[in-house]
Amino acid sequence: MRRFVILISCILTSNAIGQQADIRVATFNIEDVRSSDLIRNDQPRVREIAEIIERLRPNVILLNEIAYDHPGVDGIPSDARTGQNAQRFVERYLEESPLEGGVRAIRYMAYMWETNTGLHSGFDLDNDGTVTNTYEQPAPSDSLGKPSPQTAPGRAYGNDAWGFGTFPGQYGMALLVDERLEVLTDKVRTFRLLPWDYVSAPHKPVNPETDEPWYSDEEWKSFRLSSKSHWDIPVRLPSGAVVHFLCSHPTPPAFDGPEERNKRRNYDEIRFWGDYLSEQGYIVDDNGVEGGLPRGEHFVILGDLNADPAEPGWKRNAMMDHLLSHPRVGPDPKPTSDIEISGLDPTDTATWGKRADYVLPSRTITVVRTGIWRPSAEKLGSFPSDHFPVWAELDVPSP
Repeated sequence: MRRFVILISCILTSNAIGQQADIRVATFNIEDVRSSDLIRNDQPRVREIAEIIERLRPNVILLNEIAYDHPGVDGIPSDARTGQNAQRFVERYLEESPLEGGVRAIRYMAYMWETNTGLHSGFDLDNDGTVTNTYEQPAPSDSLGKPSPQTAPGRAYGNDAWGFGTFPGQYGMALLVDERLEVLTDKVRTFRLLPWDYVSAPHKPVNPETDEPWYSDEEWKSFRLSSKSHWDIPVRLPSGAVVHFLCSHPTPPAFDGPEERNKRRNYDEIRFWGDYLSEQGYIVDDNGVEGGLPRGEHFVILGDLNADPAEPGWKRNAMMDHLLSHPRVGPDPKPTSDIEISGLDPTDTATWGKRADYVLPSRTITVVRTGIWRPSAEKLGSFPSDHFPVWAELDVPSP
C-alpha cells in the first residue's frame, strides 16, 4: 500500500538544476455525467469518479462526457450561468465530499466551453423524413448513479443535432488544471463552428444506393466538423514553459448506415489535429483567427478519440495516417495496465475492448511513465465508467 501511495502522489516539480517541469497529465471519459448529478453532492457514481481522480492526482486532466449545462435543462435553473458543471464537480465532489482510506481532497481550476452535442441543427440530418427539434428532459440517474437509458425520441432528436446528444450539452468536455499552473485564457482557441467542408478533401458521406451526397448542399455548407469541439488550451508551467493541450472527443465510428457518416466524421475529426500541427490553410477558429499551431510549441493531444490504431473502426486508420506518424508527435507511449482482465488487451482503455483514450505528447516532451488505471477483474462490473483513466508523467523543457 505504501508503494501505491508514492506512485500516485502529485508530482508537479521544478528541477532547479535542469529546469525541467514535471507534470502528470490524464484523460478520463466519465460516461455521461449530467447536470442533475452535479447540482447535488452525493451522487454515488460521481463520488467514485472523484475518488479515482483524487488517487491519481493529475496536474491536468481532461474529462469527456460531462454535460455542458444550459439554463432550464436537466435541473439547471432558467436564470443560471452556462458552463458551470466542471466547477460544480470540483467544488462538490473533489474538494468537499467525505473520503475514505486517507484519500485527500484536491483543488483544480475548471474550464468548459460549449459543445455541439444536443444543439439542434434545424435539418433532417439522419434522413428519416422528419426534423426532430424538441427534446425530452432526461430522467434522473438511478440509485447507484447510472444514467437513465436513451429513448427513441431522444435518439431521434440527437440524430438531427450538430453532435449526437439527447438533450443540449450532453457528452461535453471539461479541463481541470492544477492551481499552481496558469491557463492562458486569452490565447485559448476553439473550433466548434468550423464547417466540415472547409477540410481539404473531406470524407463527405454519400448514399451508396443513389450515389448522391448524404447531406443536401445547404446542410453540408453548415455542417460542423466537430461532434463536440476541438480545443487548444495553452497552460504555463512553473518553469515558464507553455504546453498546448489539444482536447477533443470525436464521434464514435458507429451508429450509422452504409453512408458511414459517423465513420467518416471520426476520421476527419482526428485528422484535424494532424492538419493543425501541419498548419494547413483551411483552419480558422471560432473567433475568426486563421492558422494552426506554430512550429516549436509543446503540445499534448488529449482525449477519447474513439479510434484504436490496431483495430480501426473504418477502412482507413486515422490514428496511423495523421497522428502517430506525424513528425511533430513523439513516439507512441502505448500506455498499458498490469491488471489482467479477460477479453481485454493490456493497451485497451475501455471496458468494451479497444484503445480509445490518449495522452500523446509532442516530440519536444519526454515521456517518463504512462499507465492505464484499471480496477481488479472482480470489480470491473462496478467500475463507474466504461472507460479507464489514461495518464502520463512528462518532462517539459523550460524556455
